[in-house]
Amino acid sequence: MKITVIGKSPAWQDAGGACSGYLVEEGDTTLLVDCGNGVFGKLREYVDYAAVDAVVVTHLHSDHCIDLIPYSYALSYSPRARAFPHPRPTLYAPPGGRDVFRQITGAWNAPELVEQAFCLIEYEPQQELTLGPLTISFHEVPHFIRTHAVKVTSAGGSFTFGADCCPNEALVEFARGTDLLMIEATLGAPEEGGKRGHLTWAEAGAHGRAAAARRLVLTHIAADDDLARARADAEREFGRPIEIAVEGATYNI
Repeated sequence: MKITVIGKSPAWQDAGGACSGYLVEEGDTTLLVDCGNGVFGKLREYVDYAAVDAVVVTHLHSDHCIDLIPYSYALSYSPRARAFPHPRPTLYAPPGGRDVFRQITGAWNAPELVEQAFCLIEYEPQQELTLGPLTISFHEVPHFIRTHAVKVTSAGGSFTFGADCCPNEALVEFARGTDLLMIEATLGAPEEGGKRGHLTWAEAGAHGRAAAARRLVLTHIAADDDLARARADAEREFGRPIEIAVEGATYNI
């Protein structure tokens, strides 16, 4: 199984970068996890977007799903749209996804744009999906809106993407023993006051250690942040070297 970082920025894109998007490939099977701002254009540098088998969306914040809009236009109206194979890519969205997409594109009188371009299925976290040699499972994690961590397993091992979340035991248990844990590390220090929704660099490292992840990669982190300190904080808690996601990086399991 090969994982490629298409985009890793937080809610604001790095210069020339993209938000959440991770390409998972095993044999002839291609899966995209999240499709945030800037992901669609960068995806095209790696694969034919029409050949993607499925897209899984962890939650409905724009930095994780908004590029489904240009993706839908390409599948529907590009010069070669009529020649695309059928069925189109499957879009696995969280509960309520259909209504959210209709609300967004309905603002310009195209409410069914996304569901006409994709085979749209709203998943439940207890579901386990099979996509060729890949098994996809979900676990709800605490964030500002309903959000799901995703684990992709093949004969070679497992890749867990923690999505966005505040400190929680659910992700630790879900990711336990995973070969590759890609975990958000948006903050240098916890949010002040009110509800929390993200992890600090140190908390990300602690979650990786508690989950006994074999490899830990920090993501959802701005390129102009203090990455040296982020690495040091995470490694202190994890107990060994970690990596910080960069676009184009690949990981083989």
